[in-house]
Amino acid sequence: MELRDYQVELINRVRLEMSQGRKTMIVTSPTGSGKTVMVAHMMKLAAEKGKRSLFLVHRKELIDQTLATFNAVGLDSGLVVAGERPSIKTATLGSILTVANKLESLGKMDLVVYDEAHHVAAKSWSKVHGFFRESFHIGLTATPVRLDGRGLGEWFSLIIKGPSIKHLIDTGWLSKYRLFAPSNVDLKGCHTRMGDYVRGEIDAVVDKPSITGNVIDQYTKKCAGKRAIVFCITVNHAKNVAQQFADAGITSEYIEGGMNDERRSRIIRGFREGNVQVLCSCDLVGEGFDVPGIECAILLRPTQSFGLYRQQVGRALRPCEGKREAIILDHVGNSTRHGLPDEDTDWSLEGVRGKKRGESRPGPRICTTCFAASPAGSTVCGYCGIEFPVLQRKLDERAGELSEVDLAAERTKRRIGQGMCRTYEELVEEGKRRGYKHPHGWAYWIAKSRGIRR
Repeated sequence: MELRDYQVELINRVRLEMSQGRKTMIVTSPTGSGKTVMVAHMMKLAAEKGKRSLFLVHRKELIDQTLATFNAVGLDSGLVVAGERPSIKTATLGSILTVANKLESLGKMDLVVYDEAHHVAAKSWSKVHGFFRESFHIGLTATPVRLDGRGLGEWFSLIIKGPSIKHLIDTGWLSKYRLFAPSNVDLKGCHTRMGDYVRGEIDAVVDKPSITGNVIDQYTKKCAGKRAIVFCITVNHAKNVAQQFADAGITSEYIEGGMNDERRSRIIRGFREGNVQVLCSCDLVGEGFDVPGIECAILLRPTQSFGLYRQQVGRALRPCEGKREAIILDHVGNSTRHGLPDEDTDWSLEGVRGKKRGESRPGPRICTTCFAASPAGSTVCGYCGIEFPVLQRKLDERAGELSEVDLAAERTKRRIGQGMCRTYEELVEEGKRRGYKHPHGWAYWIAKSRGIRR
């Protein structure tokens, strides 16, 4: 398996840091850019020199995928997973929960690699990180930020950044996409817990025939016959959506963690082979799930997590033969909340800063015709006089038609809106208008890059 130019560059940058004594680092690169392939090559070279390495994942499905990648690059690895006798080799692949309970039996490791490293704050991950204090540690993730917006500086000392999503799309390493989105979902009254919406509350809002039933219609209109992955709120929500697809004559399945391994593997295999058109899940396919044949991502889970949003849309951006483009059907306004899938992000180990207590003033309204800003609550554009559209507030009254987002116009609108900001405070208001979860953090990094003082 031949490495791409940017993968070679990333490997060289990692080696340079290691040669200079850097022990901990994050490699962040978009979903589908081949981070596992890159590290598999590194582990193979290390094994040839007698260096011992450990690659950690957090789900069984990722074990199977990673083993396939290791085999493709010719890396012979041991395996430490639940239900099987541990096999320790120079290069070892392990499930994080199993490894955390067998640390004493693993021996010294020269290199420890964490897949989906934004989970490193979890107890089992931190336990492994602390145990191998003398090892080199490399974290891999497309989204180096925790759910609550905090950074990963406690565990890693450097971020090594790969190419942007837009660059990978422009060069053909990721798929082009079309985004369709409705008006904002009305989540008034829904509370936040641990950095995201309370699932039971948003499930009551979204899991209704008038919303979920519309998914079938939009799928049929926009991407009939294409393989689609649906991101749901709860297991029951996933079951309901899968049943609606099945009732409409569309082959659909759902998967969840409580299923036995054989059944879950059979469903995923059917999806990979194209025998299952639509796969529904609430958590199992949001990270690391590698099926290039996915042509459509359907977002039915509102989230305040920018990282989760990016992980989900990234599932559909992998290219494959015969795939012209990915289609994203955003039924819950996540793209309004977090921006376009290929917007550049200035990741930092410091994370992002949340808004101050009591701040709730809405941002300005931006005219989609001339892109001029008007005060919040305006009914017409103060510059060109165009009337602003009235947003629908009650989604359960009727099924809505998804409108395709004009990507070029949206980027231009955001660029102009950002460019009009001359102070940190104006950038904060722009971030609020975009619906960012942490407008102050976003404004901080934009202001810093432009030399604007707070």
